[in-house]
Amino acid sequence: MRQLVIAERVCLIGHIVSKAFGLVGMLLVVPNAEIIFNLSQVGETAIQLSMAGGGVVDIILGTVAVSIYAYRTLGLGNWLAFMLPAVFISLGSELLGTSTGFPFGDYSYLSGLGYKIGGLVPFTIPLSWFYVGLSSYLIARTGLKVAQKPSWGRHIASIAVGALLFTCWDFALEPAMSQSSLPFWYWEQPGAFFGTPYQNYAGWFGTSALFMSVAGLLWRNASIKLERSQLNLPLVVYLTNFAFAAGLSLAAGFSIPVLLGLLLGVTPAVALWLMSSTTPAQVAVESVSKEVSVAKVEVALK
Repeated sequence: MRQLVIAERVCLIGHIVSKAFGLVGMLLVVPNAEIIFNLSQVGETAIQLSMAGGGVVDIILGTVAVSIYAYRTLGLGNWLAFMLPAVFISLGSELLGTSTGFPFGDYSYLSGLGYKIGGLVPFTIPLSWFYVGLSSYLIARTGLKVAQKPSWGRHIASIAVGALLFTCWDFALEPAMSQSSLPFWYWEQPGAFFGTPYQNYAGWFGTSALFMSVAGLLWRNASIKLERSQLNLPLVVYLTNFAFAAGLSLAAGFSIPVLLGLLLGVTPAVALWLMSSTTPAQVAVESVSKEVSVAKVEVALK
């Protein structure tokens, strides 16, 4: 288990560092790429490598970190019960969206995020839906104390809040990824909300709420009680991904979407983390008693 914790932390740190380097690269390096190209062959090679695989490595590291965390904290079955619906439902929505325009709008992915499934959706996209989606859902579910005070109302509220947190990430992400100096997708017809169709956010909320609902049903008999310290990784992952997107959007002049994300996403996420229990989660451990019988030995002295 110790090796898993080390691997989880290494991947998390790598994910954060990748985000930081990506932010610096897109804000400072890309706009001045010609200058760096002229400095040295090393600079040119570094830019080419980062542009070719930086986004892929970043997302894979986040996926691995959250997967190890989920395996350790939730168990194999509960981890897969969330990951599989999240990956396949989000992939289905993305394939449908890039083919028909429903449920997000008419858009297409560019290069930079890895191999495209069906020539349409980069394989890293459903992975990002999984690891940020799980982080959002666990923050909502634990903060609303679904496990401690189970009810249909709390279950529904945790799904709605989790989907809201996830969608608020896209408030900051969308302008950055589609209108920055290095876009990763583009809209066939730019929408009314700073270039993004309102339909896109409804699609994000609906898709994430759907796979969170499926996971919630699969978790209905599981006792998942997390304490605040166990929510540190989900919160760090959520804040890291939001900060990366916010930095790009602010640099491009999109302050209002970022502000909305802060008010409706980051603030509730931190509040829910603070609302979570600080009492260590109780784990039922089966006690095993061993009785050792010692035969009586009679010693006869002659």
